[in-house]
Amino acid sequence: MRFSFSFLFFKRENTRMHASKEGEIVENLIVKDNSPSIPEAINRLFTDIANINRESIAEIQDAQVEEMAVNLWNWAVTKRVDLVISEEQKAKLWHVACKLVCMCGGSAASEEAIRRQILMNMKTGKGWVDVGNAVIADEFFQAAMAGLEQLYVKLMQRSSTEIHMALQKIAMERDLFKVLSYQAEAAVAQGDFHRAYTCTLRCKDMLMRFPKMTGYLHILCYNFGVETHKQNKYEESSFWLSQSYDIGKMDKNSVGPEMLAKVLRLLATAYVDRDDQEYYDKALSAINLANKEHLNPSGLFLKMKILLKSETANEELLGAVMEILHLDMSLDFCLNVAKLLMDHERESVGFYFMKIICEHFKSSENIGKALLLYIDMLLQRKEELLAKEKIEEIIIGQRTGRQLTTELVVCLHNILWKKAARSFEVQNYADALNWYYYSLRFYATDRTDLDLAKLRRNMASCYLHLKQLDKAKEAVIEAEQRDPTNIFTQFYVFKIAVLEGNSGRALQAITTLEKLLIPEDPKENELLTDRDSPVMLLSIAAHFALENGQQIVAGKALEYLAQYSEDPQQVLTALKCLFCLVFPRVSQMPESENKKKEMHRLLTCLNTALQKLGQSLNGEALNSDSRANEAHWFRKIAWNSAVQCGKDLVTMREFFILSYKLSQFCPSDQVILIAQKTCLLMAAAVDLEQGRKASTAFEQTRLLNRALEQIHKCRDTWNLLKETGDFSSDPCETLLLLYEFEIKAKMNDPLLDSFLESVWELPHLESKTFETIASLAVEKPAHYPSIALKALKEALLLYKKKESIDVLKYSKCMHNLINLLVPDGVPSTELCPLEEVWGYFKDALSLISHTKGYPKTEILWLMIKSWNTGIFMYGRNKYVSAEKWCGLALRFLDRLGSLKRSYETQMNILYSELVEALDRKKGSLFNEE
Repeated sequence: MRFSFSFLFFKRENTRMHASKEGEIVENLIVKDNSPSIPEAINRLFTDIANINRESIAEIQDAQVEEMAVNLWNWAVTKRVDLVISEEQKAKLWHVACKLVCMCGGSAASEEAIRRQILMNMKTGKGWVDVGNAVIADEFFQAAMAGLEQLYVKLMQRSSTEIHMALQKIAMERDLFKVLSYQAEAAVAQGDFHRAYTCTLRCKDMLMRFPKMTGYLHILCYNFGVETHKQNKYEESSFWLSQSYDIGKMDKNSVGPEMLAKVLRLLATAYVDRDDQEYYDKALSAINLANKEHLNPSGLFLKMKILLKSETANEELLGAVMEILHLDMSLDFCLNVAKLLMDHERESVGFYFMKIICEHFKSSENIGKALLLYIDMLLQRKEELLAKEKIEEIIIGQRTGRQLTTELVVCLHNILWKKAARSFEVQNYADALNWYYYSLRFYATDRTDLDLAKLRRNMASCYLHLKQLDKAKEAVIEAEQRDPTNIFTQFYVFKIAVLEGNSGRALQAITTLEKLLIPEDPKENELLTDRDSPVMLLSIAAHFALENGQQIVAGKALEYLAQYSEDPQQVLTALKCLFCLVFPRVSQMPESENKKKEMHRLLTCLNTALQKLGQSLNGEALNSDSRANEAHWFRKIAWNSAVQCGKDLVTMREFFILSYKLSQFCPSDQVILIAQKTCLLMAAAVDLEQGRKASTAFEQTRLLNRALEQIHKCRDTWNLLKETGDFSSDPCETLLLLYEFEIKAKMNDPLLDSFLESVWELPHLESKTFETIASLAVEKPAHYPSIALKALKEALLLYKKKESIDVLKYSKCMHNLINLLVPDGVPSTELCPLEEVWGYFKDALSLISHTKGYPKTEILWLMIKSWNTGIFMYGRNKYVSAEKWCGLALRFLDRLGSLKRSYETQMNILYSELVEALDRKKGSLFNEE
């Protein structure tokens, strides 16, 4: 609807409107009344009425304002009945309507208008009380009182007959009674006892003139008593309930004895709650009076509570309970009284009463209920012999046709099991078995109960503590037959197997137990509602297996415990125990599939440890020192496991990566940085090696990129490590350089030359490093001969700079350089001019001439290489070069030592033939470029 009482929303300076507008407003309210904007409109209306007064709407006649107010009032009543608006919204609308009506007439208002204002003020105030706003309500009640005074003055001023005047006064006093009662309600709601007391007594004084209001005022005081009792205001509650009783007695035609007794019972309760001996006597008087007014079981029970609270002597208590029997109270009521006596440690009276109850109701079909309570009381007070007699009576009754109901049999089992559990807790296992046997005897007549498996498990536990393995096994077999999917059944199967040394059966049980921890159907095993129970069983199982020397079984239990526990510290402890059991055995195993499986098992466990350490970091379950200590332990295990991997490089890498990740929870000191550096270096090496062997380009790219990632991390770690000390002898930086170069070369990285620019300038690289770069530069799929040439040149230069040349290394480097420049006897002029190649041969010959130890095989290789080069030149008609290279070969021949004889004759003959051929070709063909 468009709730457009717009004249009510204007401010004082802009509140003038034409009377023609009001009709439209009322029409909009009545016709368009189903809009979702109703609550907003009501709130605006309620808020703005505070800014409206008669002057602001002076142009509107009183009759028009009253008509709109009445329409609004009636609309609120109708819509509340139809549940369109709430009680609070109705109170707000009445609030507005009442304010509007009260603006009209003033002191000149007619008697009818005043009566209407009184009625609307009363109802509006009551509406606010009902929705819990007594403060606003008081404002309207005060206006109603003022209206009554104004009306009284008007009545006194006009002449009227005495009878008419009396009738008018009665009507006014009736309204006054209502206003006072409403004001009392508001006062109680605000905790103003004195004001509520004053208003109520004024109403009470008026009852002689309005006897029909007795029931109303009686209920009102009772409600006050209930409300203040809820607030623990027992003194105020006692007053109101006393007033309710006194008022109720004034008109027993309208207030029945049941209600008076109800008031007196609550009054007695209020007296008891004051917890004072003086008030116990008052409470007893009140409850006696209540029971006299109307006898009710709750009254009798309350009387017993009062007697017990006031520490009444046993003789008087006994008289009270006998009175209960004479009044033919129900069995359930009598049993509740007996329990009340026992709870207050009046055992002599309680047991006596139970004995009388059992005799009094012996023919009742519910006598079993009394017997069970009697047995339970006897067991709780350690009257075990008498309890056993009663149990035997029930067993005989079961066999002779006086059977307990199924519900009572369950209750009896619970009583017996509780007693057995108490004996078990104090390690009196034989006594616990005795009570379990009683329970078992009832199952003999009803073997359909599913709890029989649980009973058998409990008995098995007692047998195990008594070292009676055969009986325990027998009990467990029956439990497994009835409830094989129960986790506790499998736990006892496990314990029996461990004690018998049957590791296979124990492993089977622990595996079954693990499967039961994750049932497909959440309702499949009700015991899993508490996840701590199965986890606790796994912990106990592991401990039990270790105590009995079953290490393999213990390892499996620990593995499952680590898998399912949600406690990070418990998981880490379980994993540490597992590694202590498994790792020594695995380290001694030969390379085999079994060892590989065990290594993967350890790998899974280490991943779990890493995960839990991460969880504890986020959840702060472990402090930093504790977490670091745990991480140290597991990173060392991961390292040692990597060393054990042998030829399984992939698994080795995983262990090294785990060791690195675990070390990140440790303080970054020098030891940790060295370990991290080594782990990353080893992981990169494995990825690089696997990349070399990759069967597809995609797989190779993936592995090489992963290796590159580890290299970058390792370089960051290496830079931090160098700040902690001197590591000049550590080859880490060189290895990182070589690894990264190989990866970039194999991946044909366009930035390879840019990467090498910084490498060539490094001052600490050795010849071996350059030789390795050269080798990698031409290793397939890489092909960078120019990089290889430059690297080999750098290597030779470094060899020459040394005071003492390592001839063997030099000869190998020279071999690689010449082989690169003269592959298959054909000089590669694209890489290097022939004259430069000639220079390398001369350098080699010079070193051979001045140094001992040059390998003869390398000299022979140089001789053959230079001779083949000469022959190649001859074939290209370059006769001078041919003679020069062949002559160089003869000079290498002279350095062959003992090998010279083997090649001298052949070489001289070939050289002579070459010279003759050259002589024949001299002339026009002798010129060569």
